Amino acid sequence: MTGTGSDRSPRARLRELRPESFGAEPTGARLARIRRSPNFADGIFQNPEPARRGPSGSGVEFAKIYFEKEGRARRAPTGAIPVHPTTLADLARPPATGLRLTWMGHSGVLAEIDGHRVLFDPVWGDRCSPFPFAGPKRLHPVPVPLAELGPVDVVVISHDHYDHLDLPTIKALATTDTLFAVPLGVGAHLERWGVPASRLRELDWNESTEVGELRLTATPARHFCGRGLRNKQHTLWASWVVRGPAHRIFHSGDTGYFSGFKDIGAAHGPFDATMIQIGAYSEFWTDIHMTPAEGMRAHLDLQGGAPGGVLLPIHWGTFNLAPHPWAEPGEWTRDAAEEAGQAVAFPRPGEPFEPAGKLPGESWWRALSHPITYPWRIPRGVEVATGETRSDDLDLAGDR
Repeated sequence: MTGTGSDRSPRARLRELRPESFGAEPTGARLARIRRSPNFADGIFQNPEPARRGPSGSGVEFAKIYFEKEGRARRAPTGAIPVHPTTLADLARPPATGLRLTWMGHSGVLAEIDGHRVLFDPVWGDRCSPFPFAGPKRLHPVPVPLAELGPVDVVVISHDHYDHLDLPTIKALATTDTLFAVPLGVGAHLERWGVPASRLRELDWNESTEVGELRLTATPARHFCGRGLRNKQHTLWASWVVRGPAHRIFHSGDTGYFSGFKDIGAAHGPFDATMIQIGAYSEFWTDIHMTPAEGMRAHLDLQGGAPGGVLLPIHWGTFNLAPHPWAEPGEWTRDAAEEAGQAVAFPRPGEPFEPAGKLPGESWWRALSHPITYPWRIPRGVEVATGETRSDDLDLAGDR
């Protein structure tokens, strides 16, 4: 054979056909570093505690539940989600207490901490999917255009799933001078999308990096990874600790509950605020996502076993990713917080707040929710319209 490219291997040609949204597989020195990781064994990254990575039970049964008409209606709001009209002026004023959080929807949070700006898991795309024409579509607009967000010191990514690592968002941020802190292996995706290697801080669990006066540490999580059709499990997933001169915060990423939260809290806590995944849970994947009750338990573990700091619920409200009703994570988290005596912030997407100040506490989702059941309470099977006062015969403790 003759002609340009005739000496390329079939594997190289296939790589060229790989959709850009799939990212890139780690190779070379990056892959060698992955193979040396203490968290890599038998050809894949391992969880800190055993976890089933895919759905359990019958796929047919899951499909019946997920696509059932009435259930699908409950998984979406009945009207427009109230997005706070965040402005650059709002975010240009330094937080009076030195720490301010702005939930951008799903797991995206802008954390302004001790004079630095940290952006967690930014997803500004319309769908969390490899394709722009299919996949879960966002249920509310982004609170502020990415270009109007202002400068960011570091973008922190928890793992490479589409609802946490968004191609159009990363490509837009690649044109800025921000740094990127990512779990081991994830840097391959970012380099393919135009992020220079010099702006990557790629960490294994329990490794740290300095950004200005901040110390960022990748900490364990119980989840999995992958973007392509053949998932090699060569990219790590992580939770994150950010410590400044005066404040400490924690972002869970996606994770199932595990005992390691106590270890993270002992090593790095207590925290002024935690951002904890409380949505997209299901009995079909109990090992890799937390229910609101488990999220509350994780927060308490991180705080040394007692209420403390402020919990910001994340990973809910923006995308329809699980069979549970759209409003259930908010309702359940409120119950769990009342039971534990824990302070929780319930901002609308885009609503900035300072954990040391007045917390947003309105149950804003109730006006947009179908009537939901409260299966975490006792007795079971009692249906209550959202927005109504709880009946006296309902046990807040439930059977968690």
